[in-house]
Amino acid sequence: MSELKIINMEDVEVREVEWLWYPYIPYGKITIIQGDPGEGKTTAVLQLSALLSKGEKLPCDDRDIEPVNIIYQTAEDGLNDTVKPRLVAANADCTKIKVIDETDKSLTMIDEHIEEAILETGARVVILDPIQAYLGAEVNMNSANEIRDVTKQLGHLADRYNCAIILIGHMNKGGGKASYRGLGSIDFQAVARSVLIVGRLKDNPTMRIIAQGKSSLAPEGDSIAFELNKDTGFRWIGKCEMSVEELLSGTPKDNKSQLAERLLNEMLEDGKRLQSDILAKAKDWDISKRVLDEAKKKLGVKSTKTANKWYWELPPKE
Repeated sequence: MSELKIINMEDVEVREVEWLWYPYIPYGKITIIQGDPGEGKTTAVLQLSALLSKGEKLPCDDRDIEPVNIIYQTAEDGLNDTVKPRLVAANADCTKIKVIDETDKSLTMIDEHIEEAILETGARVVILDPIQAYLGAEVNMNSANEIRDVTKQLGHLADRYNCAIILIGHMNKGGGKASYRGLGSIDFQAVARSVLIVGRLKDNPTMRIIAQGKSSLAPEGDSIAFELNKDTGFRWIGKCEMSVEELLSGTPKDNKSQLAERLLNEMLEDGKRLQSDILAKAKDWDISKRVLDEAKKKLGVKSTKTANKWYWELPPKE
């Protein structure tokens, strides 16, 4: 019989959550980044790793950061012909990115080598790509009991060293909520404090989106767009208005940019209108000021001030 141990909450020390990338990736916790094959999730993670290796600001995060050591394990891509070229293309400091040699023995999530590598390298980030390759041959990824035990141990490791552990996973072909689209047991999603979904737009396949499907430690972050073009390469674009559900369908339910342009054309077709009226209508249509300003710029809408009131007006027709 095991000895009973009781924790008194009075003795528990309160600790604030530290963030690798707010509000997307917390330190000391497990984050899952998932998407269909070929959607760019690994490329995006390597781009983030490159920024972290140099201590450069992450997308849509103004905080200054220090360079960190990263452990990156992949069972799908070659180090010399895929991973290293992508890191070089992203201008990564490759001295900060480490790999546990799996030549003689495949690594698993509960392998003691992960803890040893964290201690030896001082890594603040551990990336396992993909999830299923690091479960171990004897673990059934569809068994809640088995997955719960593995992820619990991995979570303790993240907490012990205040290290961000990132699991990259594929998605199944089913429909429904994003939380049920990950391969394997739902317990993967349950243990993760943040889940990020990567996908592409059907009408613009070079445009990829990172949307937050779960955020347990902070309000959900805005979706972030990046471009993955075979001719021009990778480029971060910035925040965008797209929900996880819209991303999984491949197309926004109601494209806000097009909606904003339609609103301006309809309201201004007969001449100038009060800015306050336009902003009120945009709010009714659930169009943000940022998206409205982008549409205003695209259409060439001019602002004029008359009697201390601002008006918007379409440019003259040629």
